[in-house]
Amino acid sequence: MARIVLLQIAAALVVAVLAAVFGNVSQALSALFGGLCCALPNAFFAIRLFAGTKKPGGANPMTFFVGEFIKIALTIAMMFAVVYWYRDVNWPAFLIAFIVVLKSYFILLFRQRP
Repeated sequence: MARIVLLQIAAALVVAVLAAVFGNVSQALSALFGGLCCALPNAFFAIRLFAGTKKPGGANPMTFFVGEFIKIALTIAMMFAVVYWYRDVNWPAFLIAFIVVLKSYFILLFRQRP
């Protein structure tokens, strides 16, 4: 799980750097915020799921469902917070970064394990 979260944060940073190189500061910040709106709730979910497996008796299926609900609510709340506090959102950069980070775990599917 940690590899996926680290990959998602790295993908958010790469997209933000590309937006900074080929665009402007507004696009770079929008891309960074869009990527983090996906990566940070996933990190929270992974930590919560990992902590749930360490409890006596093992993982409870409700841990997954409650964690997923919190992840979705946190993602929506972070998106609203970005729109509220950062008025200069560049929507294409924001959404592209969000989608890239959301789908970045596919990179791990094609990677060979030693």
